[in-house]
Amino acid sequence: MRAAAISMPKLDKMPGMFFSANPKELKGTGHSLLDDKTQKKRPKTFGMDMKAYLRSMIPHLESGMKSSKSRDILSTDEVMQWSQSLEKLLANQTGQDVFGNFLKSEFSEENIEFWLACEDYKKTESDLLHCKAEKIYKAFVHSDAAKQINIDFHTRESTAKKIKAPTPTCFDEAQKVIYTLMEKDSYPRFLKSDIYLNLLNDLQVNSLK
Repeated sequence: MRAAAISMPKLDKMPGMFFSANPKELKGTGHSLLDDKTQKKRPKTFGMDMKAYLRSMIPHLESGMKSSKSRDILSTDEVMQWSQSLEKLLANQTGQDVFGNFLKSEFSEENIEFWLACEDYKKTESDLLHCKAEKIYKAFVHSDAAKQINIDFHTRESTAKKIKAPTPTCFDEAQKVIYTLMEKDSYPRFLKSDIYLNLLNDLQVNSLK
């Protein structure tokens, strides 16, 4: 029996590097990737919601019941693999969600949102590239972007030129910078965070029941 889904918002579901999913395109304003940075202020209940979110992923072994939908539930081995590399973490949909929530706690979720947006963009049909490229640029790359990513001036200017004649690879340079930033900065802290360690511990304890 799976735990009920909580009400906290989840990251936009866009495909990662090694699997496909139904992409949620960037659209307009409102509750989208174009939300103002003032939305980053977290309610006091954020920590409690996070615990509930993580526990909802853990199987409940009650009354001798055994779930037949084990693929919908995290395993200890799966979560341990996240510690092998950022690549493996981001290749897992739940890993994206948990890492994204960690980045939210550090007020840097724009990094994974941009990375996911780039992964989605690469799969965009050619006639839609120009429109989507502009939305991603305005949301994350422009100097006045609501969720401006931390890239150097050269990369920002280079990306601005590339989107004038957009191709599926025009964000690759900026995406690589952000991936490296997450890999060297946020990812090591994630592996030492309560969010990750508590989830792994709960799964290990549950597996012994």
